[in-house]
Amino acid sequence: MADNGFVADKAFVTDKAFVTDGAFIELDRVEKVFDVRRKTGFLRRERREVRAVDSLSFTVARGEMVGYIGPNGAGKSTTIKMLTGILTPSGGRLRVAGIDPSRERTRLARRIGVVFGQRTTLWWDLPLIDSYALMHRMYRIPDARYRENLDRCVELLELGELLDVPVRQLSLGQRMRGDIAAALLHDPEVLYLDEPTIGLDVISKAKVREFLKDLNTEQGTTVLLTTHDLQDIEQLCRRVMVIDHGRLMYDGPLTGLHEVGESERTLVVDLERELPPIEAAPARVVRVEGPRQWLAFPASESAAPLVARIASAYPLVDLSVREPDIEAVIAQMYAQQAERVGGRVGGEAGEPGAVVS
Repeated sequence: MADNGFVADKAFVTDKAFVTDGAFIELDRVEKVFDVRRKTGFLRRERREVRAVDSLSFTVARGEMVGYIGPNGAGKSTTIKMLTGILTPSGGRLRVAGIDPSRERTRLARRIGVVFGQRTTLWWDLPLIDSYALMHRMYRIPDARYRENLDRCVELLELGELLDVPVRQLSLGQRMRGDIAAALLHDPEVLYLDEPTIGLDVISKAKVREFLKDLNTEQGTTVLLTTHDLQDIEQLCRRVMVIDHGRLMYDGPLTGLHEVGESERTLVVDLERELPPIEAAPARVVRVEGPRQWLAFPASESAAPLVARIASAYPLVDLSVREPDIEAVIAQMYAQQAERVGGRVGGEAGEPGAVVS
């Protein structure tokens, strides 16, 4: 893997098997710098550079489903926009299926699908089916292929009763399913998903996740998924990349991320009555309020055996598992890396908090 210029000892870049010579998506020291100007007085303007993506290098093989995560402002959406050709990199080399997105955006458009969770590609005032008909024309999809893809998406995403409903009348979950279908009508080879489950209820999230699993398994579609929801990553992706301040901090399996960050999940247990703290190693009780208890356990451990043991020994009313906050995991990674480099933590290129070598 190319040097990402961030983790000096490569402690967080793991599992070399994930990087292949037959890469479908390739980034080599890609940068994106924005020139920001603002007024500081009546006549004076201040100019500064904001480095949204900083010497970013990674590859994604054809057919991989990869999670791409990080806190707000980490550079995730900027990366997706460069991969689609919406933004042009300030430096470095970027290719998707051998195509330079910024130079051949029209050619690339036929091979990619994009879903932005907070922005729809559908026509707001038109029924869903009319948006699909317009995309049929725009992408020049053969009639038989369009009908086959539409029928498949309608069935798997349960859109049948929504086709004649104007997009503005759809709920967020319904609209998101509609956007995913729209992105797949032309059989893209790669699908970029930017927060596809944001704001969705549990049932809608489950439907979207199941569809994406089937899509990747049956069609071999390459998927790059950005999300704040670690359950999305856990259920869909074998590989996860963590970006912060525009730099790649980690590249490997999700279990490895939990181990690197030493993160914990929380089991919230509602009992029938107030009882002494639950004993269920390796979990430990961190909070008690009446009949409700909070137990922390290593995120790398499966919750199922722990839940089974508690259920067999205690009178349960309800329980739930809360995933670790991604910002907390990254903060722990920073702390560990700071210890490795002797506590030298500082900023670079105007980005506070960067770990430097």
